This record gives sequence, structure tokens and C-alpha cells, in this order.
Amino acid sequence: MLTINVAVLLAVVVVLRLRRRTQARSRLDEKFTVVIVLALGVLIAPTDFGQGILSVLTQIVQGISRSG
Repeated sequence: MLTINVAVLLAVVVVLRLRRRTQARSRLDEKFTVVIVLALGVLIAPTDFGQGILSVLTQIVQGISRSG
């Protein structure tokens, strides 16, 4: 349960940070946002939701590679 709560908190932080204007962000701020997004991905990956996202992305990539 702790993992899901931290993941939700990180998701909220990411949404709030991405809503800010691009001109107002420094390079350090952008790097910090990337680190937060990576941490969110690590927390979501082992959950059922994360596995569902992986499955959908895998199907999309396979469909694109077959059409090419």
C-alpha cells in the first residue's frame, strides 16, 4: 500500500510541475522533474497498473513494427 500512495503523491507532483510555464523552468528544475518521473516509473512498474501500461505499449510497438 505504501508504494501506491507514494506513486500517487509523485504523480500529483509531476502534474503540478508540468503545468508550470516552460519559460519559468531552469535546467536544474527540468532535471529534477526528470528524476521525479523516473522514480514514479520505478514505483508504478511492479503494480498491475504498470504491467497493463507495459502490455499496451508492447502491443503498440509490435503493431508499428509489423506495419513498417
